[in-house]
Amino acid sequence: MQLTVWTYEGPPHVGAMRVATGMDGLHYVLHAPQGDTYADLLFTMIERRDRRPPVTYTTFSARDLGGDTADLFKSAAQNAYDRFQPQAMLVGASCTGSLIQDDPGGLARALDLPIPVVAVDLPAYQRKENWGAAETFYQLVRTLAGPSAPAPGRPRPQRAAGVRPRCNLLGPTALGFRHRDDIVEITSLLAKLGIDVNVTAPMGATPADIAGLGEADFNVVLYPEIAGQTASWLQRTFGQPFTKTVPIGVSATREFVEEVARLAGVDASATLASASTRLPWYSRSVDSTYLTGKRVFIFGDATHAVAAARIASDELGFMVVGLGTYSREFGREIRDAAKRYDVEPLITDDYLEVEAKIAELQPELVLGTQMERHIAKRLGIPCAVISAPVHVQDFPARYAPQMGFEGANVIFDTWVHPLMMGLEEHLLAMFKDDFEFKDGTVPSHLGAGHSSPVADRPVQVSVSESNIAAVWAADAEKELHKIPFFVRGKARRNTERFANENGVATITIETLYDAKAHYAR
Repeated sequence: MQLTVWTYEGPPHVGAMRVATGMDGLHYVLHAPQGDTYADLLFTMIERRDRRPPVTYTTFSARDLGGDTADLFKSAAQNAYDRFQPQAMLVGASCTGSLIQDDPGGLARALDLPIPVVAVDLPAYQRKENWGAAETFYQLVRTLAGPSAPAPGRPRPQRAAGVRPRCNLLGPTALGFRHRDDIVEITSLLAKLGIDVNVTAPMGATPADIAGLGEADFNVVLYPEIAGQTASWLQRTFGQPFTKTVPIGVSATREFVEEVARLAGVDASATLASASTRLPWYSRSVDSTYLTGKRVFIFGDATHAVAAARIASDELGFMVVGLGTYSREFGREIRDAAKRYDVEPLITDDYLEVEAKIAELQPELVLGTQMERHIAKRLGIPCAVISAPVHVQDFPARYAPQMGFEGANVIFDTWVHPLMMGLEEHLLAMFKDDFEFKDGTVPSHLGAGHSSPVADRPVQVSVSESNIAAVWAADAEKELHKIPFFVRGKARRNTERFANENGVATITIETLYDAKAHYAR
């Protein structure tokens, strides 16, 4: 374990909390000391949930360590059942709670509660949040869906004629990056194909729903970090195939539709023909040609980072100069993707290493987490968020998926916006000499701490510093306004300086052109 100011992932019990908080009818009893209740704020403050996570903490203190902390846990578990009456209970320990080795699973089973109790033993000092969420989901599915599994070797029954195909959506959790809206987008896309969703899990599912996962024809894995292990178990146990394509980006979404259609035995041609997304046209349009060749650095969880690299390179014409992830379990996927773009993969959970790499590469756009947003802002580089961890502004009230065809539109707007603000920076530099622009103006997307690049300027002499106050004649003033506005300020200052130096009291048209000839030499 590393002491750090920022961290990409919390401890594994936070991953378990994400699963429990996303579900209904499930309660999590966490053996934890006072202070570990901070995790509630992740959901109520950052995700802006309207209720607390379904978690009961034992909240033992230092003085409790001299007594029986096992009884403290059993009392907390019994009280949680009596108060909340959940369909199933999840039990485990936080980082500190695991050190006292009280065995929450055994203690909860000793209570003989009339509901399924799922113990999750999460190695707090070896693993992190996403692994904890994946392991928790896997244990829940094995415990709740396992009893309805067919006998080994028994073939899966064929779907009855005239019955619409059904699938499960696996992977979305609480605190996930745009998971709420991705569910809506993919459910709608599947409906257009004539495919019903049997269960979406963990988010929105009850323990009873989890028990019925085996009734679907196949599984759609939206987030492999969370659902990959579970999907593999369901395939081995229930004979359910699962999707390998994550539908982020136009090309990936079209491939996803074709893959799902094959698994369901339906025709995808009508759905693909009616697909509505503006990203391909916008990225080819004249207004977007200034995007071509932009150097982009990408960092996040493996699923979103790999998808972002493909969109950046193939759909927007960017040049990927850096690619990395904090998800060590998915290092192979990042290495394979990095080979495609001929870059060195960066696999680390140390944000200082990421900052050093960004500073070294000096990209024109950074796509990352909230940490890369802070790093890029300090370095004066445009940035867009593509992956968790995120902050409150990345849980918008509006509909903003990342997946599907509408997700591609959202991605285009999100990524291009900071580059358009970068164009603002370019315009400020170009027109910096015009009197109509305020001196010292900085790009709005970089904050007050950054100044726009300023080229060397000629020395300017104010008319007021001279003994002669030159006056512009009306016809000369009219002639001056024929000069393009972005160089008009410079022309005015140079002409007044020329008049000062040559003792001209009234600036005429002749003076204006004499000054132009003088400074053109």
